[in-house]
Amino acid sequence: MTLTYIVSGFAVGALVGLTGVGGGSLMTPLLTLLFGVSPTVAVGTDLAFASITKATGTFTHRLRGTVEWQVVRLLCYGALPAALIATLALKQFGGLDQEIAQVIRYSIAGSVFLTVIAILYRSKMIAWMTAHPERQLQGRELALATIVAGALLGTLVTISSIGAGAIGATILVLLYPKMPAAHVAGTDIAYAVPLTAIAALGHWWLGSIDWELLGSLLLGSLPGITLGSLAAKAVPEKLLRGILATTLTLVAFKLVL
Repeated sequence: MTLTYIVSGFAVGALVGLTGVGGGSLMTPLLTLLFGVSPTVAVGTDLAFASITKATGTFTHRLRGTVEWQVVRLLCYGALPAALIATLALKQFGGLDQEIAQVIRYSIAGSVFLTVIAILYRSKMIAWMTAHPERQLQGRELALATIVAGALLGTLVTISSIGAGAIGATILVLLYPKMPAAHVAGTDIAYAVPLTAIAALGHWWLGSIDWELLGSLLLGSLPGITLGSLAAKAVPEKLLRGILATTLTLVAFKLVL
């Protein structure tokens, strides 16, 4: 089974490198549906996985100067307290194992659907924002909206481990349409590091991290991400995102049904 986990980690890593979509939207459903890992353990393990891989990505973006640290701080003002509150809520209702697992399963499905929407309609959202500059927030309103967005993402990520990738990047584009694409990617990864780390610590406290599974996934994913990133330019982005959106939609329906 360990070899299967390594191969799965490699496949997910390669898709992340090719498409730029966060691994959570792929890894958590994969663990739940294909390997029968309980939703709580799948979420906890994936959060620990994400905190390690995103820390590496943040280091690279910091060297390149593609992180908007003020935006990262605003997102963290909302995301980190929300992650703590969501963890305490999971602890409070953790005694209802079957019920809480079902809630988490539906949360994963909902997050996957949101990821699909972000993948398919991101360019249209950007075009609409560009065509309606009067609708763009400024100053204090923009700062407040960023904090609220961080709180929503913090809750979503802690419960389902999904949201810090495609959904977070889409929100950043909508709030900061003039931010360069490389800075959107760097900022999205940077704020996700403390968020996934705190959420992962919370799940460690809850006892919902499989460390052997985590090691196997990391062993496969790191070379997968590298090779996927190198091959990204050779594969049409539209084709990849279409395949990914279709796959995630089927996964979401399977989780619900």
